[in-house]
Amino acid sequence: MTEEITYDSTYRLVDTADYQIQVNEAGEGDPILLIHGSGPGATGWSNFEPNIRALSSSYRCVAVTMPGWGDSSPQSVQTGRDQGRAVAQLMDTMGIDRAAIIGNSMGGAVGMVVATEQPQRVSHLITMGSGIWGVNVLSPAGLSEGMQALVDTYEDPSTENFQRLVNVMCFDPSFATKELAEERSRNALSKPEHLRNWLELMRAGLGGTGFVEAGQKMATSTVPTLIIHGRDDRTVHYEISLRAHAVIPDSRLLMFNRCGHWAQLEHAAEFNAIVKHFLEQH
Repeated sequence: MTEEITYDSTYRLVDTADYQIQVNEAGEGDPILLIHGSGPGATGWSNFEPNIRALSSSYRCVAVTMPGWGDSSPQSVQTGRDQGRAVAQLMDTMGIDRAAIIGNSMGGAVGMVVATEQPQRVSHLITMGSGIWGVNVLSPAGLSEGMQALVDTYEDPSTENFQRLVNVMCFDPSFATKELAEERSRNALSKPEHLRNWLELMRAGLGGTGFVEAGQKMATSTVPTLIIHGRDDRTVHYEISLRAHAVIPDSRLLMFNRCGHWAQLEHAAEFNAIVKHFLEQH
């Protein structure tokens, strides 16, 4: 009888050279690393639960909770290059020579760092709500609606702010449940040092360090890349995915209508099928 895939059954902590990293791992086969976005209370499991359940029937799925989130190590200096190093160390420790990387938002940017600094270790790159940054990351009026909600929630991780945050991340309000908001709030409040570190990093202007350079280097990347974005994303405008598609030579772009920042959750069944096809065909 196959063991049920749950948070507890897949959870463990991995000690690497410099970090302790939370993973949720299920399945066997070619490895996939799933890397979450930067929202407060995020974990690999919370960002990818339905994808882990579906894809682990064919692949070794490792949902990574980056240093600075969940039960992973705190990290006061957390640039894109630091995060790329953390992923490479995790792969070393887990005996993974080469993997596909699936990254939501910040996770997609981390995937680009690894793909440009250690391309031999990345078989495929799939990004959602991510891309190559440009001037439109900030609207003329300042932060996007979703980014403002994210910053406000880091500053005040109340259930009310988390409800506002999950509402803006989704197109379909049925995904923005009270239970999800409460879970994210509990996760964030359990590790207040992660909240402080993220805010200090952003206020110091270091949040994009390493990500911009990686985006530029993707112009010479040979890693097959699938770029996915929600047409109704109120956090990261889809134009940065259009830019990524224009820059990355071996790329494909898929845009979902009626979809916000979490394409992998709002359109999970279609997303999982597309990922499997992409990995099998490229």
